[in-house]
Amino acid sequence: MASVSRLARRKDASHWPRMSSTFWAVVLLTALLVLYCGQLAAGTCEIVTLDRDSSQPRRTIARQTARCACKKGQIAGTTRARPACVDAGIVRKKQWCEMVPCLEDEGCDLLVNKSGWTCTQPGGRVKTTTVS
Repeated sequence: MASVSRLARRKDASHWPRMSSTFWAVVLLTALLVLYCGQLAAGTCEIVTLDRDSSQPRRTIARQTARCACKKGQIAGTTRARPACVDAGIVRKKQWCEMVPCLEDEGCDLLVNKSGWTCTQPGGRVKTTTVS
């Protein structure tokens, strides 16, 4: 406690170190850069995680997580086999093929219970996607 009272008596002592205005400008610009780089542009998505399980013969199970910054009236979805912001009405009505989830040469079909869709390639290979 004696050291605290000695500091309080000194006229040149301060609790916060004095830094130049250049230092604080650099700190502020660095903080703004960190905040800006962590943000997605409106209407864009990025894949955060992608897991593949090929333990079963002739079958690959893939799970991906995407981070999206969608505009008002949009929600995260899939367009041309990539994450994208799509009209929220498509998801509400579960009309998955309206968001064009398959590649150009593939055909899209809804699953019977509307829990997802299939993309059929010209050679007959089928990719099934379910929504959880």
